[in-house]
Amino acid sequence: MELAQYFTVVKRWWWLMAACVVVAAGSSYYGTTQMPRIYQATTTVMVGQSLQQVNPSSQDLWMSQQLAQTYAEMVKRRPILQSAAEALGLAFVPSSGNISTRQVAGTQLLEISVRDTNPERARVLADEIANQLILQSPTASEEEERQDFVREQLDDLQSKIETAEAEIGSEREKLEAANSARAIQQYQANINALEQKLSSYQSTYASLVMGVRGGTNFISVVEPATTPTRPISPNVQETVLLAAAIGLSLAVSGAFLIEYLDDTVKTPGDVERVADLPILGTIGRIRGEEYADKLIAMEDPRSPLAEAFRVLRTNVRFSSVDRTARTIMVTSPDASEGKSITLANLAVVMAQAGLKVVAVDSDLRRPVLHKIFGLPNSHGLSNAILTEDGWLVNGRNELEHSDPTNSAFARSIDLQAPTSSEPSIMRHLQAAPVPNLWVLPSGPLPPNPAEILGSERMGQLVNALDWAEIILFDSPPTLAVTDAAVLGARVDGVLVVFEVGSTRRGPAQRAIQELRRVDANVLGVVMNRLSPGRDGYYYQSYYRYYRSDDDGDGMHGPERRRGLRRLLPFGKRSQRNVEVSQS
Repeated sequence: MELAQYFTVVKRWWWLMAACVVVAAGSSYYGTTQMPRIYQATTTVMVGQSLQQVNPSSQDLWMSQQLAQTYAEMVKRRPILQSAAEALGLAFVPSSGNISTRQVAGTQLLEISVRDTNPERARVLADEIANQLILQSPTASEEEERQDFVREQLDDLQSKIETAEAEIGSEREKLEAANSARAIQQYQANINALEQKLSSYQSTYASLVMGVRGGTNFISVVEPATTPTRPISPNVQETVLLAAAIGLSLAVSGAFLIEYLDDTVKTPGDVERVADLPILGTIGRIRGEEYADKLIAMEDPRSPLAEAFRVLRTNVRFSSVDRTARTIMVTSPDASEGKSITLANLAVVMAQAGLKVVAVDSDLRRPVLHKIFGLPNSHGLSNAILTEDGWLVNGRNELEHSDPTNSAFARSIDLQAPTSSEPSIMRHLQAAPVPNLWVLPSGPLPPNPAEILGSERMGQLVNALDWAEIILFDSPPTLAVTDAAVLGARVDGVLVVFEVGSTRRGPAQRAIQELRRVDANVLGVVMNRLSPGRDGYYYQSYYRYYRSDDDGDGMHGPERRRGLRRLLPFGKRSQRNVEVSQS
């Protein structure tokens, strides 16, 4: 898939992508505004008292970090949560899903966070859970007894230290006053003994003080929780953007999946890959209630759609290199792809160019050409082939009678009475409401259409129309019956009509293969019923721009554009907005 094809897919499905983004974002916004606001409060505690020590060891630090991980899990357990709820008088136990912990990497700090719809309740819960964790730690149960005992011991040691220091001072005074060697030796010995006792008292005092302060397995609150002022959830902006991104990604995936699964012919590139044939024309979708409304080349010859048929006429005339195709069959792979409407409009624009054109309805199974031109179908092609009653006595008068507006042309045709084996063609021709155009309806439907189209009398019928410059044959679908293949082998060229977005690639390829199997000269493809914005529809924009200036009718600028809006098939035309199927 080329980069341009990706852009084409995005351009074609932009409305789906926009709709999904709007729906996803709107639904997300409405949903988040209806959700309760969630607040979060955080209490920070520290495990261990390494920071209070002058020379903390690495073992103390490591052990404190390991204990912090354990306490992080204890916080979410029911004993801690239930004790916190009882202490606060709550009627419910906080859910562990609303409690989260985080150990600050590389430290002894542990953050305890509580989420709640009430910001004040979140704060008191965070503090109380930290308090319950302290109370249920190993040091909490012995704290009171230890404090009393240590306090007594510290008081006693403090008095002994003070007494020892006083005795040492007294002995030093005596030492200074002594004047004999024996007295000096005695006082010095007393001082040494008292200093050893004092050192022992001081060492014991320091150990008791450390015990009061706690050790490695000790928890203290570093930072109490504060009442949160802004909710942490829902984040409306982030949620809406995420929903919009998800909606867009799903729409893009869906569009490309549809394009991947859709094997219909949609672009000129598809036609080239499937049929390896030139595109002779691109026709937009014709809207209308009746068949007459779809004969756009006659009803509205100045419209962009009529111009598209004129482009097709030019391409058909120059599609054959060696010689101009005089007999042309128009077919399609399947039914209801617009071949008959295409043929009828092509016949009209050819006749408008001054060519003598005969449109033959050779679809002897479901004929519609007579309906398009509003002609009777009581007699036609089947009568001309199956009857042997010869020409009218005066063929010229018959032609004048059937088409009085073209009597000059009738007199220019030299009609000779044929033999009994020649088809009675002229009596079955009917003049169309356009000069230079005659229609040969199908006539009564025979039981064996394929045999009739392949008969020798069919060839004689074509020869009898040698006065016509262009003969257009409307045939049944190529894949439905063999009629198209039989007739395609007898004409100078074949036009294949593909309905954009409906003709499947497989049937289209098989139809071309069927025609080539009988050595039919396939001139090219007509892409029918293009929607605005598709590839191949650009010419209509150019044509509208060209017609926006003076076109010889005295209309300029806005006046011309207002007139075009009434003419364009995709505008708001009265009595034309109901779309009917094209044959």
